Amino acid sequence: MLVIIAGCQNDAAVLPDAGEWRVVNYWAIWCAPCRAEIPELNAVHRETALRVLGVNFEGQTDELLASQAAELGITFPLLEEDPGPSLGQARPRVLPTTWLVNPQGVVTDTLVGPQTRESILSTWEARRVQPHTSIAPDQEI
Repeated sequence: MLVIIAGCQNDAAVLPDAGEWRVVNYWAIWCAPCRAEIPELNAVHRETALRVLGVNFEGQTDELLASQAAELGITFPLLEEDPGPSLGQARPRVLPTTWLVNPQGVVTDTLVGPQTRESILSTWEARRVQPHTSIAPDQEI
């Protein structure tokens, strides 16, 4: 079942599933490479611990968004609001663009062009094994 997560107009878009690794993918109905990678993203969302979230590049919402997602066979949740500003990221200029977002809500990687399950998992695995070098705000040095 497709889930569309509506944003709140008064607050900056907040990325769901805080505390989890997330993949944010920008797509458009007219983008052939986007269409090609949808099955890969569906597999990542269904078969791994990564949470995939889609963002329609043209800002479609409601029934039109659901219709386009159904046409493409998207099964991962879609965001009605662009999370870029709340993540400190500019709107992508190339489609498809995919961000890997760590559990703290930081974009660790920007993947441009169509991705495969393997390319996303490879990037994620590389990030997960890196030692943490930052200090949390509530920790003392």
